[in-house]
Amino acid sequence: MKTDIGAPEILRDVMVPMRDGVRLATDIHMPTGYRVGVDAPLPVILERTPYGKAEISRSERIAGRQGVPRAEVARYFAAHGYAVVFQDCRGRYGSEGHFVKYLSDGEDGYDTFDWIVRQPWCDGKVGTMGLSYAAHTQMAAACLNPPGLACMVVDSGGFSNGYQCGIRQSGAFELKQATWAFKQARLSPAAQRDPLIAAALDRQDIRQWFTRMPWRPGHSPLKFVPEYEDYLFEQWRADTFDDAWRRVGIYAQGYYDAIPDIPIVLMSSWYDAYVRTTMENYEGLTRGRRAPVRLIMGPWLHGDRNTPYSGDADFGETAMLDGHIAEHWLAFRLAWFDRWLKATHDEARAASDPVARLFLMGGGSGRRLASGRFDHGGRWVLASGWPVPEAVDTTFYLHADGSLSREMPVTTGARISYAADPRRPVPTIGGSLTSGEPVFSGGGFDQREDERFFGCVQPGMPLAARDDVLVFQTPPLERDCAVIGPIVVRLAISSDAPDTDFTAKLIDVYPPSADYPEGYALNITDGIFRCRFHASWEQATPLQPDKVYEITIEPFATCNLFQQGHRIRLDIASSNFPKYDVNPNTGASAVDGRVTRIAVNTVHVSPEHPSSLVLPLAEPARLKPLDGTA
Repeated sequence: MKTDIGAPEILRDVMVPMRDGVRLATDIHMPTGYRVGVDAPLPVILERTPYGKAEISRSERIAGRQGVPRAEVARYFAAHGYAVVFQDCRGRYGSEGHFVKYLSDGEDGYDTFDWIVRQPWCDGKVGTMGLSYAAHTQMAAACLNPPGLACMVVDSGGFSNGYQCGIRQSGAFELKQATWAFKQARLSPAAQRDPLIAAALDRQDIRQWFTRMPWRPGHSPLKFVPEYEDYLFEQWRADTFDDAWRRVGIYAQGYYDAIPDIPIVLMSSWYDAYVRTTMENYEGLTRGRRAPVRLIMGPWLHGDRNTPYSGDADFGETAMLDGHIAEHWLAFRLAWFDRWLKATHDEARAASDPVARLFLMGGGSGRRLASGRFDHGGRWVLASGWPVPEAVDTTFYLHADGSLSREMPVTTGARISYAADPRRPVPTIGGSLTSGEPVFSGGGFDQREDERFFGCVQPGMPLAARDDVLVFQTPPLERDCAVIGPIVVRLAISSDAPDTDFTAKLIDVYPPSADYPEGYALNITDGIFRCRFHASWEQATPLQPDKVYEITIEPFATCNLFQQGHRIRLDIASSNFPKYDVNPNTGASAVDGRVTRIAVNTVHVSPEHPSSLVLPLAEPARLKPLDGTA
């Protein structure tokens, strides 16, 4: 343990023991000149991370510099009277133990809290912060009600239910888990210690490996670091919702009653992979509770709170958190911690805080900007809760002629069939996802094939031209309408295969313009459903050939202004690769199925078997704008 002399006091690499004897490397940052055991104890801010407690945090911004060492973040809070604790998760960087993604963070988090509150420099109150995995670690520990936990700032993570968001979605597996595992295996202690392992990983072309899906244990790009390969295949094969999914760390829904009734900030963004997690946590942590829970949803990609665009979609400078939600993100968190960790908090002010600050995407010119991006625009609005009370669920029906309207279908027996070929999946072109690089990227894009996207073989051709993509759209809108809230797609389907997938994608279709003579089809949100779980998530049940089933796809919630003259469009298909793994259509698991078959899939659009899209519509004029900063 070493102490730096001068600015601020730092206890480095304190090895904190866990209940099983494993020790986790921990840095404690204190105010300049602080004397342990002499000066008064301090409130504590804790972040537990797998990305290196002393490494650069790409999402932190200080004095205009994007991406700064965590020590600089700690210095900011220490200068305002806090002890700041950064800890490496088990099996990562300086910490001992075996890394198993997500599943050790509940108990390890609890033991860390227990250790902190017994230190002479802690006054008994601990607040937590962190993005992504560091949001997961917060929620995992909170589920066990650790001693001292007084408030939280949960940024883009904190699994409500990993089976439905973040690891799997409605039976399908999120392949960002594969790209994340590969990248982090290269940064693992094993690769750092052994140059042969590092060299072997460096020789792998992960994009080429994605052309060889599904992988096999012992014959994957992760085989050189078995602990990473093991957990990846464990998640990939766990396609039924059994007790393994109800464990601390990936299932906060089962522990909301145990989480202390404390002030919590929940933040994410419309093109992030954790929209559903954030909204489910908001609902679960506000039901029957008194402490304030505040919601912030930007238009960003994962953690990019000061980047005013996602993919090719540009939202304008007002989309940035700094200068609009607060002076900057550090100041926002400091105000939150000051309010709830120090004796200076003002209950009246807390009660008057905006409950939900939401970025309403859309309203831009639709022109090509000098940056080359697309001007989608947007603005911040306030809401008194989620779902927003101003929005009314409105049903649109799918019709055989490709229209999408409020009228029920009238043609008896109407249906549309197509061939879903697992060897020819529909390519992922943006969306609400993260950690997919260098194979795939999230955000808003024109839904046409492009050399930038994995699996695109005909650059320039719209996805709507594929014979395995069904397109339904409204006439040009007569007035602006805002879609704010959960999206529900109810399909009447049948198939000649024992299992298959259906995907749904909501699109904002811009009319033709000088910059985009063909118009611009901007993806807003999407979802998937694996049909062998039509009866239950707990047990797979094969489809009966040509029997009609009703399934529900739940794309992530969104907040988008569809302008007058635009069209609301819904695309239905049976794959979205590589965002999700590809169903072999045989009834076998997608991770183990080497044999595939072409499924003839049918969407029924008749009065006896209607299919529909439910949108929460709000009048834009009724939405309250965000005035000033928090």
